[in-house]
Order: sequence, then C-alpha cells, then structure tokens
Amino acid sequence: MISIDIEKKLKAYKGVEVLKVQKNFKPGCITRITGPSGTGKTTLLKMIAGLVTPDAGKIVADNIVWFDAALKINLSPQLRKPGFVFQDYALFPNMTVLQHLEYATKDSQWINRLLKIGKLETFTAHKPEYLSGGQQQRLAILRALAIKPKLLLMDEPFSALDIQMKTELIADLRLLFKELGTTAIIVSHNPQELDGVSDDEYYLGDYTD
Repeated sequence: MISIDIEKKLKAYKGVEVLKVQKNFKPGCITRITGPSGTGKTTLLKMIAGLVTPDAGKIVADNIVWFDAALKINLSPQLRKPGFVFQDYALFPNMTVLQHLEYATKDSQWINRLLKIGKLETFTAHKPEYLSGGQQQRLAILRALAIKPKLLLMDEPFSALDIQMKTELIADLRLLFKELGTTAIIVSHNPQELDGVSDDEYYLGDYTD
C-alpha cells in the first residue's frame, strides 16, 4: 500500500496554485492518472519517486515513511527504488539497447524476455538515435522493468506507439505486473487508453486555491 497525502505549490498561468493529492494506491494494482494538461500529473509521479519534494504532507509505502515534511524525512529515489518511464524517455545517447538493460540488471534471461516483449530483439546493438520514437519509448519501458520494480511510475508511456503495438504491449505488461506484484501508476492524456486494463483511476482536476 502506498499512501499519499501531499501538497505542492506550482506555477500556473493564473499565478501560484496548490496541487493537493490524497490517495491510497493498492499493491499490485494499475492506477490510471488522468486530468487536463497543467494539473500536475507528471509532478505527482516525480514527488512519489523522490525527484520533486512536496511542500507538505506524507508519503508512506508498505509502512515505511518515504516523505514526511513535519519530521523532515525524505528518502532518496535510490532508496525508494521505483521504476520510472519518463515522458521524454531519458535514454543514454551513447548506450545501445542492450547496454541500457545491462546497466540495470545482469540477468540475461530476464533481458532476453524483456527484449521479446518490447520487440527489440533485432535492435540490441542500436543506439537511441537510430531507433524510431516508438522503439525508444519501448526501450524506456523495458529499462524501467529491468530492475523488477515493486512500484512502476509511467508518464505517457504509450504515446508514440501505434494501436496494434500499444494493445499487444499493454497486454504483456499487465501479465508481467501480476507476475512481479508490481504496483503501476500511469499518467495518460487519453482517458480510453487503459480501459479494461487499469484497476483504479485518480483524476487530477483544477488546482485547489
């Protein structure tokens, strides 16, 4: 269980607004985060990961306090150990597909399984600049999964994929999440993208004054 009760001041076109999130994420479930642009969906993922610090509140995962503003507790991302799929992929330009995965794990069987899921088996020697946008996005997903994370945070992870590839990949990922017991939190601008796949949904509407 990941319990979140946090606040963060954010700059908006109307000035400074306050993002408030109070939500329990059930273990092993897929939660879809939706809402209009500019309401803090990406910021929420980064606060859970420890990449952005909330102004107030608490984040507790499996009874371990990750963040507590009052007690000045703020565990690093390395201690929280989430998998994270960034919207801009954040790939290493000088690393091949295989090197990206080997950087995260030395388990060759697991690497080969991920490459098959991402349909990148024939691209292992390619660097990101020689991959299409969809291939780069799939590599970013595979790299996040390489550490077998118990928490996976995904920011628009399927935006560059065609419908067939997206459908097949989502089906494979759902099985993988169940096998690993992974809690997945997925930001999506497409409300229908995860229909029939997500177990829960959290809507970030307008800011709270």
